[in-house]
Amino acid sequence: MSTAQKKSLFPFFIMVALVVIAFFNPSLPTNANEYEYNGADVAWMLTSTALVLIMTPGLAYFYGGMVKKKNVISTMLQSFICMAVVAVIWIAFGFSLVFGDSVGGIIGNPMSFFMFDGVLDHEPWAGAPTIPFALFAMYQLKFAIITPALITGAFAERIRFTSYILFICLFFIFIYAPLAHATWHPDGILFKMGVLDFAGGTVVHMSAGLTALASAIYLKQGNECKEHTPARITYVLLGTGLLWFGWFGFNAGSAFGASALAATAMATTTAASGAAAVMYILFDAARGTKPSAMGTCIGVVVGLVAITPAAGFVTVPHSIVIGAVAAIISRLLIEWRTKSNIDDTLDVFPSHGVGGMVGMILTGVFAHSAINGAVETNGLYYGETGLFTAHIIGLLGATVFILVLAFVLLKVTDIITPLRVNAQEELEGLDLSQHGEKL
Repeated sequence: MSTAQKKSLFPFFIMVALVVIAFFNPSLPTNANEYEYNGADVAWMLTSTALVLIMTPGLAYFYGGMVKKKNVISTMLQSFICMAVVAVIWIAFGFSLVFGDSVGGIIGNPMSFFMFDGVLDHEPWAGAPTIPFALFAMYQLKFAIITPALITGAFAERIRFTSYILFICLFFIFIYAPLAHATWHPDGILFKMGVLDFAGGTVVHMSAGLTALASAIYLKQGNECKEHTPARITYVLLGTGLLWFGWFGFNAGSAFGASALAATAMATTTAASGAAAVMYILFDAARGTKPSAMGTCIGVVVGLVAITPAAGFVTVPHSIVIGAVAAIISRLLIEWRTKSNIDDTLDVFPSHGVGGMVGMILTGVFAHSAINGAVETNGLYYGETGLFTAHIIGLLGATVFILVLAFVLLKVTDIITPLRVNAQEELEGLDLSQHGEKL
């Protein structure tokens, strides 16, 4: 039987305090109609924002289908709850941490847009001049939502839900926000180094993938890690479809307008994901393994991950190379992981972490100014070394930063509230032990 649920008053009082603060801070706009926008760009970005949001329910199905039947609800809820928790943090001070006034190129001032003050009537963001600043803020929120959700596959089936909530709050504040600020804010240290990340290879996938690796190591193996039977392969297929569909908003939306660049990003995303899926199953077939639905889905996602940082910087043929190379490397890492003692339950690090790293490196190889004028130094393929060097330095720095902070945050969370469920709760399944529900 499950242990009795303890009362958790402190988190409740924090939420009550936030509601009180919101009551006294309406953040009324004063000149919201002062700026002129492009209607087509606004329509596309509204659509893209919705597309990126649907990726999180897609991820819930993707992960939910991979775990045991007794953990499906818990695993899916871990993705869904991010849409609520991160949204609240984002409005309160999270958006400010990422896009507020820079503090040393590392983090934004949390008071810049506290409680969304000044957002509704703010001038457009420099990189998105034809859409309202509030729309830019909402689009970026969807990236912040899915990033901690990606981590959940690494500790699926063995983490306490309340501890998970605390951890994703800390992850957003201390890992995601600084990395996003450093990469996407004009005053960010990685941005100034010349690191290119079109739609989140470093910010989203490396941060989630490396944190997943740290989580898997810290929580150690699950008691049933060698007895893994996916609950519903059909859920995985459905989730992949939703992720694939939403990813066009993720990548093409990062052009911040209905433009030729958005079309290029859509084309590279299509080519890379297709190439990765084909390469993944053909690579398995070449080694005598049956082509599987699970393998095809993983291949698709790896290709989508790898092209994310490069989508608006490389040619369409080169996107095929990126997808295919990432698929082989990720497949080999997944095989290595299964033979190791690292219980990254759903292979988040080999898929997202490694895929993001491969994409970041190959952006430094294939990026060209003819595709996007933001590319000041062409990639290594074209005989220039500056961009590639910046990406290698940025990758190493980001990797160390993420891993160190991840282990610290895991330890802090574990001290405040134990991260892992006990053996009985794990045996019973998280659906019942954590939520009192079952399929």
